[in-house]
This record gives sequence, C-alpha cells and structure tokens, in this order.
Amino acid sequence: MDRGTVGSAQSGRLLVEVREEGPSAVVTPAGELDHHTADLLREPLEDCLAKGFNRLVIDCARLEFCDSTGLNVLLGARLKAEAAGGGVHLVRMQPVVARVFEITGADAVFAVHDTLEAALADDSG
Repeated sequence: MDRGTVGSAQSGRLLVEVREEGPSAVVTPAGELDHHTADLLREPLEDCLAKGFNRLVIDCARLEFCDSTGLNVLLGARLKAEAAGGGVHLVRMQPVVARVFEITGADAVFAVHDTLEAALADDSG
C-alpha cells in the first residue's frame, strides 16, 4: 500500500497526524478534541477533502476526549465526504469517546470499526 505522510498539526492538547493509505487519508488525532482544539482537526480534514481524498479514516485510538464541538467537526467532514462520493470511517474509539457517539446517536451515521485494517478494507465510501 502507498504510505505517505501528508502533514500534522499540534497544540498543547491535540496532535493531528495525517497520512495516505492507498485511496484513503488516515487522520489520527491524539489528545483532547473540544471547543479549543477543534480547528486543529477541522483544517486537516478539509485539506484532505480539498486534495481529493473523499474517504477519511479517523483513527481514534489516541483520542482521549471528544465534546460536541469535536463531534460536529466529524459530522461536517462526513457530510462533505459523502457529497464527494466517499465517507468517514471511525476506528478504535476509546470507551469515553464512543460513549459520546452512543449518547447522541452519531454512531449510527458513521462506519465504525474495531481495527484500522477493517476500516481500510471496508469499500463502502
């Protein structure tokens, strides 16, 4: 598979790494995703979409917290990716993050996977 680093963004509480995996952009946020850090994830997601990656895999293994602002960033990316014929896949969510998606019902509108390999192999979106 093609693996290339696309970029990264960082603040004191959130680091976002982006890399190419074949037709997908794998975005890995690490730390806390909230009102103060949401743009650090929004901007790389929008950059990926602008570069033609309409299939985004969000690896949440190192995401420690996500509030409603972070959830809205992911929902916005999902709408844009789907409009371009792709989708957003969430993978390896920690229980505290998964709970936010369960409470809001957002887990029903995303493809959610246990492993990165499963997310990359899923050919829907």
